[in-house]
Amino acid sequence: MGTGFLWTERSVSVSAALLRQTSRDRLSLSTREEETGLRELLRCTRRRRLISSLLSFSLFSPLTRGPAKMNVGCVILACTALVGASTGSRASQPLKPPCRPGFTQSFYTVIVSRDVLHGQSILKDTALSSERVKFEDCQRSREVGFVSNDPNFSVRPDGMVYAEQEVANLSEPVQFMVTARGLHDPHIWETTVKLALAGHPHPLALTKVGIEEMLSRVWDSQPRVIKFSRKHQRSSSANGLRRQKRDWVIPPINVPENSRGPFPHMLVRIRSDQDKDVGIRYSITGAGADQPPSGIYNIDPISGNMFVTQPLDREERASFHLRAHAVDMNGNQVENPIDLYIYVIDMNDNRPEFQNQVYNGSVAEGSKPGSSVMQVTATDSDDSTTANGMVRYRILSQTPHSPIPNMFTINSETGDIVTVAAGLDREKVSQYTIIVQATDMEGNLNFGLSNTATALISITDINDNPPELTVRTFSGEVPENKVNVVVTNLTVVDRDQPHSPNWNAVYRIVSGDPSGHFTIRTNPITNEGMLTVVKPVDFEMNRAFMLTVVVSNQAHLASGIQSSLQSTAGVTISVQDVNEPPVFPVNPKTIRFEEGVPAGTTLTVFAAQDPDHFIHQIVRYSKLSDPANWLKINRTNGQITTMALLDRESMYVKNNVYEATFLAFDNGSPQASGTGTLQIYLIDVNDNAPVLVPREAQVCERARPNSRINITASDADADPNVGPFVFELPSFPASVRRNWTISRLSGDYAQLRLRIPYLEASVYEIPIIVSDSGNPPLSNRSVIRVKVCPCDDNGDCSATGAVAAAGLGTGAIIAILICIIILLSMVLLFVVWMKRREKERQAKPLLIDPEDDVRDNILKYDEEGGGEEDQDYDLSQLQQPESLDHIINKPAGVRRVDERPVIAESQYPIRPSLPHPGDIGDFINDGLRAADNDPTAPPYDSLLVFDYEGSGSTAGSVSSLNSISSGDQDYDYLNDWGPRFKKLADLYGGGDDD
Repeated sequence: MGTGFLWTERSVSVSAALLRQTSRDRLSLSTREEETGLRELLRCTRRRRLISSLLSFSLFSPLTRGPAKMNVGCVILACTALVGASTGSRASQPLKPPCRPGFTQSFYTVIVSRDVLHGQSILKDTALSSERVKFEDCQRSREVGFVSNDPNFSVRPDGMVYAEQEVANLSEPVQFMVTARGLHDPHIWETTVKLALAGHPHPLALTKVGIEEMLSRVWDSQPRVIKFSRKHQRSSSANGLRRQKRDWVIPPINVPENSRGPFPHMLVRIRSDQDKDVGIRYSITGAGADQPPSGIYNIDPISGNMFVTQPLDREERASFHLRAHAVDMNGNQVENPIDLYIYVIDMNDNRPEFQNQVYNGSVAEGSKPGSSVMQVTATDSDDSTTANGMVRYRILSQTPHSPIPNMFTINSETGDIVTVAAGLDREKVSQYTIIVQATDMEGNLNFGLSNTATALISITDINDNPPELTVRTFSGEVPENKVNVVVTNLTVVDRDQPHSPNWNAVYRIVSGDPSGHFTIRTNPITNEGMLTVVKPVDFEMNRAFMLTVVVSNQAHLASGIQSSLQSTAGVTISVQDVNEPPVFPVNPKTIRFEEGVPAGTTLTVFAAQDPDHFIHQIVRYSKLSDPANWLKINRTNGQITTMALLDRESMYVKNNVYEATFLAFDNGSPQASGTGTLQIYLIDVNDNAPVLVPREAQVCERARPNSRINITASDADADPNVGPFVFELPSFPASVRRNWTISRLSGDYAQLRLRIPYLEASVYEIPIIVSDSGNPPLSNRSVIRVKVCPCDDNGDCSATGAVAAAGLGTGAIIAILICIIILLSMVLLFVVWMKRREKERQAKPLLIDPEDDVRDNILKYDEEGGGEEDQDYDLSQLQQPESLDHIINKPAGVRRVDERPVIAESQYPIRPSLPHPGDIGDFINDGLRAADNDPTAPPYDSLLVFDYEGSGSTAGSVSSLNSISSGDQDYDYLNDWGPRFKKLADLYGGGDDD
């Protein structure tokens, strides 16, 4: 495998910078270019690349040598100084810059050694160089794949360049694009790789001539004239075979950003060797020329001078890929297109920007030096591979300066803030304010741009302060027999952060309370301990308590912190004597007695005791609860006696137990009382006779196998004074035993059935004697009502039989029907009487003359609608026409139904002046027929014409009539209008007397 060389942009720029510094008069550079060269020189010295670049070019570069005039001693001195400076810089700055994933360079030039050639070709799967295309993944273990746009070459995952197919020759440089893409990452990175075949090595000694030639090669690496590649071929001549001269490898064109012009500014000249023979026209294509962003670069088509037309911004676009073309006057291609790579040289025109203006961090108090606190991050849009984008951090100020001004330091490259001194104490300083400055140019304050941010560092609390009780001894007092009473509050002081586990107090009673009368609860607000009674204390047993209390925190003390002596204190508790109520020794007290004991019987003595042994007091008794009012208690000694018979079957007895409550009270001040319950268990005696169950039943009138009555008995007593029962039929009356019989089923049940085959349907009352098993037994004569009725086939009483069995005979039924008929007759008579009375009332004459009755003259109307003009209909139809022309001119068959037909009127018969009485009937009939056949006689159809007096009416307004008469008016004519107007005539025609 041959040895290759990776020609980078930095080696060219640094060498050019050194050349500018040593031979400024020869190069005639501008002040800005000098400053750029110095900066590049400074960066190179820190990375120790200048000497390696120079040596690499001296050993492997195929560049053409040129004349040089310089002082070799200055160059050697400069190289020596650079090596020393580089070593010192690495020693003083061991930290690495922030890592950013991607290719380490944007352009690689790989020199392929001729040792890899197999004849003139390169075999498949041959590694072209030991140099690698480096990709930095920042230790994220990315699975990155490399893709080449040239199928003949590829870059393997280890960065080695391989020939994927057999390549015939590599006489001309080959350039291809490599794309890196993560398998699970959307980011894409690109770089350009150019392959060039190296010649035989001719190492140059570090002599004056050698160094001058190296520097000359570096300067010439930025060509002013770029020629199209010539086609290599072997031709025969008189002298035999001769190898053509190898072409230049075209390096990328570097253009600084933010240039001030003037524009357009010439970059290079594109030239073809055939321009002497034919007319050549040059052009460039690609993004930045004829593709967006277009117009940045252009070329003189005749001279081939290539220009940049405006300032560039590397942050917008860092590189351009153009292609140069050469055609003749007819547009025919003269040369193969060549690739031009233009890289925008970064200038320091962007300040570092912090991701946040205020950062919040924390560190525990008492942390050791070197403890991590937080990290601040600033980014710079400039090129991160140059000093322009290399950000360094430093702390400008710390507030407060306690305990020392420099409690923290920051990693200049990563931005990690750590502690550098011990003594962090939250109780003294709870927060620090740090002003952090970020500067590019690797922190050079003279040339770099800076920005600041604020870091707030909170000191978190640890339990380094044990709680301390404020006094060594606490005291309190508590009344006896009281619970949930706070005896005293234990105050504590803790300098840790309030309301945190390091501050919250936990109290324990370690001695003095073996019976557990007390507990200590923590007040969540004040952190005080509330000593509380949870179990009543008795003055007669303990007059005082001496407790030992220990306080601690919820959280354990920090390592190395010991408990304070003030965490333990004593508590003295005095018990106060109070007047305690009398206490019944046995409560409740149970006694046993037979029921039925007579009144005045002494049952027991229910006495209470006074617990106040040191005070002599008198106890008295009273009854508090006695539901049946059976008992009384002696007021002095508590003796219980009966006032009535005790009945176990009473409703006040539950489960054979009767309860009564009594009160015992003393004569203390204040008076105290206690209650006691007396439970009397009543023993049953046979004092209740059994009762027959059921009291009613029914059977069929004819004896059937299933026509039987099951009977039993109930007894209020308890066992053994209840069953088995004995059921018997009495001997009187004799018909009972003659018609009925009882058979025993069990101790508590028997069957009653007919003895005879048939018994008339009716209701029978059958006496039965029932006896219990008490000692002595009690008997009871009970009566059961049995309904005997006819039955159907299923043995059920029929409806008729049920009525008969109910005891209703034929006479009773007839009586009921007669009552119903009488009731209906009375209702009918009442209705007839009401109708007759109504007719008489209507036939009764009026008290006044019928002519004077004006009741039928009063009419009531419920119509109160609006006026005629308020209605929603065509009022014109109601207006009286002024002429009949429109009616006469109507077409035939069309007329209004409410108008009189305009035709000749019918002729009615004329009555003779002296008609014969016999002709009157004929005259009336003739007139009736004429009227029926007269179409002009009203009503014409069904509609009538009414006079309209609204707007536009031809009728005159009644308002024009003068209703006020200045003279007297005679109303005597009202007397001629009949009796209906007599009242009105009397009112207005009375004369002056009225």
